[in-house]
Amino acid sequence: MAGRDSIVLRQKELKRLHVIHKVLEEGMTQKEAAQLVSLSERQIRRIVQRIRREGDAGVCHKARGTPSNRKLPTKLKDRMIQLYRTTYADFGPTLFTEKLEERDGISISRETARTWLTDAGLWKIHRKRKEHRQWRERKDRFGEMVQMDGSHHDWFEGRGPACVCMGYIDDATGNVFGRFYEYEGILPAMDSFMRYSKKYGLPLAVYLDKHTTYKSPAEPTLEDELNGTEPLSQFGRALGELGVELIHANSPQAKGRIERLFNTLQDRLVKEMRLRGISALDEANRFLVSYLPWYNRRFAVQAKKKGNLHRSPKGLDLAAILCVKTERTLKNDHTIQHERRLYQIEDRIRTKRVIVEEHIDGSLRIVSKGVSVRFHQIAQRPPQEQKQRPFLPKGKGHRPPIDHAWRPPWFRKSRKEEHRVAEVS
Repeated sequence: MAGRDSIVLRQKELKRLHVIHKVLEEGMTQKEAAQLVSLSERQIRRIVQRIRREGDAGVCHKARGTPSNRKLPTKLKDRMIQLYRTTYADFGPTLFTEKLEERDGISISRETARTWLTDAGLWKIHRKRKEHRQWRERKDRFGEMVQMDGSHHDWFEGRGPACVCMGYIDDATGNVFGRFYEYEGILPAMDSFMRYSKKYGLPLAVYLDKHTTYKSPAEPTLEDELNGTEPLSQFGRALGELGVELIHANSPQAKGRIERLFNTLQDRLVKEMRLRGISALDEANRFLVSYLPWYNRRFAVQAKKKGNLHRSPKGLDLAAILCVKTERTLKNDHTIQHERRLYQIEDRIRTKRVIVEEHIDGSLRIVSKGVSVRFHQIAQRPPQEQKQRPFLPKGKGHRPPIDHAWRPPWFRKSRKEEHRVAEVS
């Protein structure tokens, strides 16, 4: 059966498997592979042996889905937290573990104590002082890291509309890819990355700035703070699903290679398009198809080490990943509201929330539990029948007495004085 040969791998494991195949097929050393996937050489040797013995399924961790055999009991953690609060409240993790063993007979590692105290909110991690910025060498192989950015410039020198060039440059070779768009935003970033992936493959990492398209400006939620994560932009979420590492630069100088590329293109490319009379986006993008290969042949350099680390996107639905996904609440009449528009769900589904996907080509898809559902747009919600209220004649009904509790004191006093005067007269 074909189903018996299929295995389920995470994107991180697919990335690891891709690098291991380079070791088996193209002669990459195990030491280099260990640096690329952040593992020790010993672990790489184990994985290589398992893949040779078991096939691609050997990349899966054998302890997947099982609790750790070295997990410490919860009672020990609770006792340690209680001792810290009552006796060692101002101790650091190192001194705390020493005193625990010396005075209370509890032996735990310093890092375990640090993790438990941090989770309980009793200790904050102190960051080391940043080192002085130094020049960074190129990466070793093609596809190991790609620098990406958008350049706002008068590319047509007034002959056409303003536009943005979304550019990519490989850190190891200087190989360039680019395309013009009307603006720098989520959909242009996703469209350009999809085109790059179809041409070269998925890189191991993308290096870019902290533009709101790439890094979410939202404040961390309570769940993010508990998990130690940051809010993700739509582009960051998509790259995470593809297993591509997202690296944010802290300054323009950090991504100097893409910045220098734009300085060159704003000189050379602008003049080339001027000579050809190009003044529209479509014409400029068609020109890039022939211009960039020439540019790469002239200016790209040889990587220090052989091998292409781009992963093929075959088997991945790039259109379903590189899109804007928004969660919407399903109302009782099976309608949702999105971008000031109302949509009627035609399928009968039992859920409270659905995912609205805005694709690059402008199409819309609504997904419930991973399955696409049928829908259509409606002009407005049907009016609801309003229940008629019973008619009450004005001035009729119960009138509370003068000394009722809800009447103010001055009202009660004045009314009583009027009644007294009336009785005397």
